[in-house]
Amino acid sequence: MNPKNKLRVALVVPHIFLHRDILPNVIFSPGKLALELANNLSNNNVDVTLFSPGPVEVCVPNVNADLSYFEAELALRGDTYLDLLKKHPFIFVSLARQVQSEIIASAYAAANNDEFDIVHIYTNEEDIALPFAKLCNKPVVFTHHDPFNFYIKYKNNFPKYKDLNWISFSLAQRLGMPENSHWVANIYHGLNASNFKIISQPENNYIAYLGRIIEPKGVNLAISAVREYNKTADKPIKLKIAGKHYSDEDKDNYWKTKIECELDEIIEYVGFIKNNKEKNIFLGNAKALIIPSIFDEPFGMVMIESLACGTPIIGLSSGAIPEIVNVDNGILVDKSENIEDTIINLSKAINDIKNINRLNCRKDFENRFSLEIMCQNYANTYRNLIE
Repeated sequence: MNPKNKLRVALVVPHIFLHRDILPNVIFSPGKLALELANNLSNNNVDVTLFSPGPVEVCVPNVNADLSYFEAELALRGDTYLDLLKKHPFIFVSLARQVQSEIIASAYAAANNDEFDIVHIYTNEEDIALPFAKLCNKPVVFTHHDPFNFYIKYKNNFPKYKDLNWISFSLAQRLGMPENSHWVANIYHGLNASNFKIISQPENNYIAYLGRIIEPKGVNLAISAVREYNKTADKPIKLKIAGKHYSDEDKDNYWKTKIECELDEIIEYVGFIKNNKEKNIFLGNAKALIIPSIFDEPFGMVMIESLACGTPIIGLSSGAIPEIVNVDNGILVDKSENIEDTIINLSKAINDIKNINRLNCRKDFENRFSLEIMCQNYANTYRNLIE
C-alpha cells in the first residue's frame, strides 16, 4: 500500500461490451455496475484504475487494449462491433477473447510491478484470468456475473479454482460452486439513489415486467397471471412488458410463440428501455414489478431499481429473489410444480400488492442496496485481503 495508506486497486472488466461504442446499445448490467464502482470507490480512500477493452466515460484512469487490429477487421467488412457479433459471432468472440487476454495480462503485470495492491477481476469473461492468477504476486479477487453452473464450461472449470478469492453478490449465487469454495465476501449490488425517485402520484394501473424476454424469465407466466387476475377484478389491469426479445435469432422462438401472439389491449410491449429516466417513469408508475423467473436468478438488478422507485415486487421464490423481496417490499410466491397453481398464486399477489407501502420499498433500497453501501463493502473486503 502506498505511503498515504490509499489502497491501489486494478478493477478489471475484460468483457468487450465495456466500450463506449457498444455499452449504450446492449443489456450489460455488470458494465454499468463496474463504472459506478470505479467512480465511487474513491470515497473510501481507494485509488482505482479501470482496465477495459475500449474507452469508457469514467472519472478514474482508464487502461484500454490495443483495438487497432479489431477495428481494422471491422473497417474491412464495413461493420460495427454489434454488426459483426450478429453476422459472425464466432469471429467476434475469437477477436474479443484476444482483447480480454491482453487486458488481464496487462493488469497482472502492472500489479507485479507494484503499481497496484490488489487486482479485482470484475467480469470473469471466458475464465481467462483464472489459471494465471497464481502468477500475480498481489492478491487477486474474482466476481462472476453468471450463475456458476450456468454453462458446461463453467461447471468443468470453476471447481479447479475454488481456492481463489471469490466474492458473491448473493448467497444463492454460491450454490453453483463447491461447498468449500473460498468466499471472502457476499456483496449485494448497489445503485446511485439519485438516479431514481418515487413518483408522487403514480398511474398504478399496470404491472411492469422489465428484462430480457426469454423463457427462463417466465414472461408468459406474467401474462397468464394478469389474465387470471382480470377474470374477477373490478377494474382490469394491464401488463406492460419492456426489454429485449430475440425474434431475429433462429434458435429462440419464445417471443413469437409465447409472447407476441398474446399482445392486445391488456398485454402491451413497450420496447427496450435504455436510460434511467425512462426506467424511472416505467417502474415508478407501475402498481408492481413482476419477476416470474423459473430459473435461479443470481441477483436481478431490476428488482432494486424497482425498490428505488418505491414500486413493490411480486417474485417467484427462486434463486436470489427471496434475498431481495421481503414482507416490507413485496410478495414472494412459491413456485409450484403445477403451473396453473403458480399462475393463480401470482394473480392473488397482484390483488394483495396494494397493501405494500411504497415508502417502505424506497427505505429498504436505501438501507440495503445503495451505491455507498456497495462501495464501502468492496473497500473493506479489499483491505481484509491485503491484511
